[in-house]
Amino acid sequence: MDVRSLGFRTDLRLLEMTGSEIEDRGTHLVIRTPANPTYFWGNFLLLRSLPVMGGEREVIGAFQTEFPLAEHVSIGLDGTHDQLEAVAPFVEAGLQADSEVVLIAGSLVEPRPVADSVVIRALASDDDWEQRARLSYRQYSHTNEKTFMAYARAKNAQERDLVARGVGERFGAFVDDLLVSTAGIFLTHAGIARYQSVETHADHRRQGLAAAVVHAAGQHAVATYRAEVLVIVADHDGDAIRIYRRLGFADAERHLTMERRPGDWA
Repeated sequence: MDVRSLGFRTDLRLLEMTGSEIEDRGTHLVIRTPANPTYFWGNFLLLRSLPVMGGEREVIGAFQTEFPLAEHVSIGLDGTHDQLEAVAPFVEAGLQADSEVVLIAGSLVEPRPVADSVVIRALASDDDWEQRARLSYRQYSHTNEKTFMAYARAKNAQERDLVARGVGERFGAFVDDLLVSTAGIFLTHAGIARYQSVETHADHRRQGLAAAVVHAAGQHAVATYRAEVLVIVADHDGDAIRIYRRLGFADAERHLTMERRPGDWA
């Protein structure tokens, strides 16, 4: 299956680089991440196109056949334009659909300075990475902590392996040694680097920290990996996309995902 979406192409390459398995079934891909079975977007189906009318329940059934132990359902739809209205039958069948924006940039605009007390640097120590997992958990604090932290630590292990292989870094903004904002970036193809999980502590938002870590990560990718295209994905109507556009990112395509999360995930 020839994937058209830059968002999904970079997603799949990162998953492949960290040990996920990708099976091509012609009409769709099956992506598995055995090391992290609760990672929704490491265990999903990617459809080449929408099924025939009425086929949404068959697709959901196919997911459940491929992942019989999964408590979630995650299905992506390849393509580059907004397909949100077209997946209304999947929404009626119980999935939540999101049409995010894939943005790209070749270089970044310098953001406004952050406070002198803020240190921007790459994550290095075990404590840095554990703080990253904890910061991520704060975004989903209504989720079962044990379940979420198992997922977050497994994600950390995957990213740290990429860092050790010299194909990326995760940057953080630290205040008094506390990680309050973070962004990862990893080389997926020659000249293309993909951002991962930009997150900021709720008490430290609107201080320019997200812009600072995204900028630092992008500068690193350009200087170290000779990245010519920086790729980032954002909700179409959130604060994040406005930050990215101010940094020089431009809208490139839409990215369609559908999911149903277990009851203990919020």
